[in-house]
Amino acid sequence: MRNPLPSLSLSTYGASWSVNRRIAIVTCTVAVLLALAGVVAVVTGSGNGRQAADTAAPATSGSSPSPAAEAVPTPSSGSGSVPKPPQIADPVAYAKAAAQMLWSYDTRATSRDQQLAGMRAWMTTETKYADWASVAGQVPDPVLWSRMADQDQHATAHVTEGHYPSAFKQALADDPSAITEAYIYVVTVNGTQQIAWKKGGSGAEERAVTLAVQCRPDHDCTLAALAPSVTQ
Repeated sequence: MRNPLPSLSLSTYGASWSVNRRIAIVTCTVAVLLALAGVVAVVTGSGNGRQAADTAAPATSGSSPSPAAEAVPTPSSGSGSVPKPPQIADPVAYAKAAAQMLWSYDTRATSRDQQLAGMRAWMTTETKYADWASVAGQVPDPVLWSRMADQDQHATAHVTEGHYPSAFKQALADDPSAITEAYIYVVTVNGTQQIAWKKGGSGAEERAVTLAVQCRPDHDCTLAALAPSVTQ
């Protein structure tokens, strides 16, 4: 059966990057980022349609993608069950925490607006590099979120490891100074997601995602984007 929260499974990418943002990122990080096959997909994201990941679930219907440029809600009730971003200056550690956040949710205690607001708090405030659409696109549309809430659907995640893809490490070794414009690091995270719903229903599956994380010197890391495909 299909996962009723396909977008949070991060199996595919929900929206393409704007032309201006792609140009800015290419200009500022070309020496490192364009050397990576996985990150080339991030920079020139083709807007592949999201695909539901297979797992046991109480419903079988799919969802329509969230709007690519969806505004960030600011509900007065806060961000529900979404954790606050940690104060971490290490790209891999931050990426692991971000992946765990993205793979976890609780429709019993968190509205869709709260989910989006909580996720937005993890993003870089440098709009030149932030691709909010790639993150917001992981959240199902309001109708599907409501159906999930009717089933008390919730998920927890366990991160098994995080690492720099080999192409990124090679590019960084070839030209270490190239990253000093945007300080965006590419990290792939692997783990598992456990989903549960009413009447004891549950399912689990492996997860993997490649993230772009910004970690400027003497600053905590932030999330810049999610890649359209996983790069190991």
